[in-house]
Amino acid sequence: MTQEVNEYRAVREGKRDALSALGVNPYEVRTPARTPNALIRTEFEAAEKTASEENPASLKDAAIAGRVLANRKMGKKAIFLDIYDGSGKLQVYLSEKSVGAQGMAIYENLDLGDFVWARGDVQRTRTGEITLFATELRFLTKALSVPPLPREFTDEQGNKKSVDALTDPEQRHRKRYLDLMVHTEVRERFQQRSTVVTTIRHYLEGEGFLEVETPMMHPVPGGARARPFITHHNALGMNLYLRIAPELYLKRLLVGGFERVFEINRNFRNEGIDHTHNPEFTMLELYEAYADYERMMELTEGMIVAAAKALRGNDELKFDWNGHQIDLTPPFRRAKYSELFSEAVGFEMTDKAKVAAEAKRLEIDPKQDYWNTVNEILEHHVEPKLIQPTFMIDYPTAICPLTKAKPDNPEIAERFELFIGGVEFANAFSELNEPVEQLRRFVEQVELGKASQDVEAPKEVDYDYVEALEAGMPPPAAWAWASTAW
Repeated sequence: MTQEVNEYRAVREGKRDALSALGVNPYEVRTPARTPNALIRTEFEAAEKTASEENPASLKDAAIAGRVLANRKMGKKAIFLDIYDGSGKLQVYLSEKSVGAQGMAIYENLDLGDFVWARGDVQRTRTGEITLFATELRFLTKALSVPPLPREFTDEQGNKKSVDALTDPEQRHRKRYLDLMVHTEVRERFQQRSTVVTTIRHYLEGEGFLEVETPMMHPVPGGARARPFITHHNALGMNLYLRIAPELYLKRLLVGGFERVFEINRNFRNEGIDHTHNPEFTMLELYEAYADYERMMELTEGMIVAAAKALRGNDELKFDWNGHQIDLTPPFRRAKYSELFSEAVGFEMTDKAKVAAEAKRLEIDPKQDYWNTVNEILEHHVEPKLIQPTFMIDYPTAICPLTKAKPDNPEIAERFELFIGGVEFANAFSELNEPVEQLRRFVEQVELGKASQDVEAPKEVDYDYVEALEAGMPPPAAWAWASTAW
């Protein structure tokens, strides 16, 4: 395979040198004016509405640029190229008569994956394809490697074989640029992500939230349970931690007088990797003063509905996902943590003997503290079954060190997580703002972590944050959404 790759590269290098010999720069500095392919198609289809048989639709002297991903030569007189830019594909027709000797010389040194610029009139072919009939062809960039496109070939034994476009999952993730090049649906997913982020930003701004940036290197890791990445600050001569969450710094802003803030930025957790966890990921966190977790549920529904409508371009809130029809119509279901636990496993979460037996069956770390064990059992039995949008509410206070307990039950915290299709979409709670209680919980978390040898438990208390709380923080609520796909 390496020999084959080297042979292809040698051919492409030869064509690159041939272009230079023709006086053509194989890596052009400037691109002449162009119009995106999608806009060409839109303008042509608009022109067709007023065209007639006597005066067929045509766009005069249009120009496009993009990557060549298909090359069909019909004899000596007709050549069709599929040229892709960021907006999609447009077919280009050329011939020696239309582009001249220089244009054909460029064409003869063209490979799939190269970038070109073409100019000409746009019309439909006899087969109905919108096509730019090129009168000028310019070279922009030579690609030295072969794009992983579907192709057919004949092996050494004369057998015809075919190869699909890039299919190996590891290669698709390691070389995302190739994945984006050959899979339109992947590019669309990136565009959809941008639409979601933009919509959420506008929604929160409409609700009076201010977007901020907080430190990404922390002297004390906090705001979540996670093993941090450690770095060293040479000028200060001290170790710092890449942040695992922006929470404690965002809440300092509430102390300072801001009432509604949010941040969309990167976080880093030194943990395992799978299709839902990445050590580096994007998180949206928001904080609102004078609010509680009920307000966060309303805000969550509003954001998700707004994003769904922006993606679909209409008000339809039902869609198919992973074999399920999901209905995003508010209000979403609300179900208590304890009730979902007992329904799924058949016993109460306070039954220590049965919890221990189930933990042993599931091979959960026996050194882990009791309530984290309960939570792992719930994650295993309950979360995959939450298909329709569900707020799982009222968590054990023991696993919510930054959350206010319910006024009538200190064992239960005002926290929820939103699940859709068995996947967690949000985590929110009524924030603890009482400094003495916060310090007690911080100390308790550190001691429990040492006793259980939990690598994700906090290793030190953030006394500076407790001091900030002592200055007074209005009763707040918080919301967070993390995504490996961001």
